[in-house]
Amino acid sequence: MLKLIRLEWKKNHIGKYIAGAVIMAALLGLFIFALAFLGIAEDPDGTLDAAAGMNVISAPIELFTSMAFLNYTSVMLASFIVSAYKNKTMNLMFTYPIKRQKILASQMSAVWLFNFAALIFTKLAIYACVSVGANSMQSSFAIDFSMGSLSFYIQLILKSVVIVSMSFIALFVGLAMKSSKAAVVTSFLLIFLTQANVGDFTMSDSPVFPIVLTAVSFGFAALSLYNAERKDLV
Repeated sequence: MLKLIRLEWKKNHIGKYIAGAVIMAALLGLFIFALAFLGIAEDPDGTLDAAAGMNVISAPIELFTSMAFLNYTSVMLASFIVSAYKNKTMNLMFTYPIKRQKILASQMSAVWLFNFAALIFTKLAIYACVSVGANSMQSSFAIDFSMGSLSFYIQLILKSVVIVSMSFIALFVGLAMKSSKAAVVTSFLLIFLTQANVGDFTMSDSPVFPIVLTAVSFGFAALSLYNAERKDLV
């Protein structure tokens, strides 16, 4: 499986995705830094213009990194898998003496592992920048994290697993509709569903919701693999 994953990275020119992730991380870092320390999140009277529950710095960090990487993961899955079906390059791969399900699983794993690692490093870099900045600058948001705490890293890992796994739902839709665009649009809809606020309520605040969402996401991943041996190519 590891050989197949490395093959997928090489075949799809993973270097361009690494460059894209680095650029996205840098832009996110600059934006969060400006939100926290340059006053762009404040009203003219100096008060913080934020929804209920969004007055702590972890809220915009988690929101914007989640939005960015859910979409980025879905784009990569669409490129690695949905486009491969549409362009008929999957035909060649399915001639290999390897089960179709294993090939598809390696493609999904290649994207998932890359984006999980990229999201972890992006969050760590942003949290570190905010932590350093807070030592000498006044933050518009309350600093509600400690990078010296074990619970900080546990939550960071678990939240990253949930976000990257959600892209499997977008993949399933893309394969069902035979459209890369459908996969990307679905990722945006998932962002609105999971991150948006309705008054003071947001599903992302529920302790049960991430568990259920992860289970559902892997259920859709299993559905994408189901019957792959007999499924006709797009």
